[in-house]
Amino acid sequence: MHNPHITRRSALLGAAGLGLGAAWPLRSQAQAWPAKSIRFVVPFAPGGSSEIVARAAAAEMTKLLGQSVYVDNKPGGAGNVAMQEVARAEDQHTIILGHIGTLAVNPFIFDKLPYDANKDFRPVSLLAKVPSLYLVNNDVPARNLKEFVALAKAKPGQLNYGSAGNGSAGHLAFEYLKMATGTFITHVPYRGTGPQLTDLLAGRLDAASVGAPAVMQFIKTGKLRCIATGTPQRIPQLPDVPTVAEQGFPGFEMTQWYGLLAPASLSQGALDTLAAAAAKAITSATAVDHLTKEAAIAVGSTPAEFARFIGVEQQRWKPVLARAKVKPDN
Repeated sequence: MHNPHITRRSALLGAAGLGLGAAWPLRSQAQAWPAKSIRFVVPFAPGGSSEIVARAAAAEMTKLLGQSVYVDNKPGGAGNVAMQEVARAEDQHTIILGHIGTLAVNPFIFDKLPYDANKDFRPVSLLAKVPSLYLVNNDVPARNLKEFVALAKAKPGQLNYGSAGNGSAGHLAFEYLKMATGTFITHVPYRGTGPQLTDLLAGRLDAASVGAPAVMQFIKTGKLRCIATGTPQRIPQLPDVPTVAEQGFPGFEMTQWYGLLAPASLSQGALDTLAAAAAKAITSATAVDHLTKEAAIAVGSTPAEFARFIGVEQQRWKPVLARAKVKPDN
C-alpha cells in the first residue's frame, strides 16, 4: 500500500545515505593510503647513484607504510619518458625519483618537454645529496687534478670523458670543470652510468665525473683513480683526495641530488603520509649507514623545503647550461 510519508522519509534517508556514501569513501581512502604496493619509478638505467638512493629509501618506506615500495627502472630520453608517464599517473600509488637532471636541467635544454617540472609534480622530500667525483682510468698519467689539467692543456681535444647522457649530472659536472679550468676535453655521451663505467674501467674512456655511490667500490679496489671531489670539503670516505677547490679553483662545488616526487594528482592526505614516511625512512639508521658506506649524504626534508630547493637549483643551472650550450641527445 502506498504511503506518501514513508516514501518521503525513505527518500530523505536515501539522500542522506548517498551523502554519507559520497563522503565516507574519501575519508576511508585517506586513512587507508597506501591501499596497495607503491611503484617507485627511477628514470635511469640500473647501476647508478639514483638506484642506490632509491633502494635505500624504498626499503625503509616499505616498513613505515605497511605496503611494499618497489623500485622500477624506466630509462630513456634523459629521464623524460618516465617523468611524462608518472606526471599522468592517476592511481595514487606511483611516485618517481626527482633529480638535478629532470628538474633543474631538462627544463632549460629541451625546446619542448613532455612534462612541466614545476606544475605536474608535488615535491615530497629531498632524499640525498651525492658528491660528484672526478675520475680517470689507471692508464691516464695524472695523479691529481693539476696534472690532469696540465695534460688536457698539452693535448687539447685529445682526451675524452664519458657521461650517462647529454644533460646528465655527470655531463654538467665535467662541463663545469672544463669552464673552471679552461680546458677542452671531448664529451662522449652514453645511455646510462653502467655502460659508461664499463668503458672507463676498460680504458676506452680517459675520464668521467660520476656520483660517488656508483664508483666507490672501483676506487677502493684501485680499478679507477679519483683525482678530485666536487664537494666543498673532502669526504670522509676518501680523506686523501683533495677537492677541486683545494687544487687551485676556489669556490668550485658540484654535487648531485635526488628527491621524491609525486604526481600533482596525489591527494593531500596521501602526500602528508608519504612525505612523513620518506623523511623518516631516509634518515633512519639503516638508510644512513647504507648511504654513508656509498659516500652519499642522507637529507630528508619537508615538501615545502624541497620545493624551495628545486627553485634555487633551477636558477643556479640555467646560466651554466646556456654558457656551456648543452643540448639534449637526439
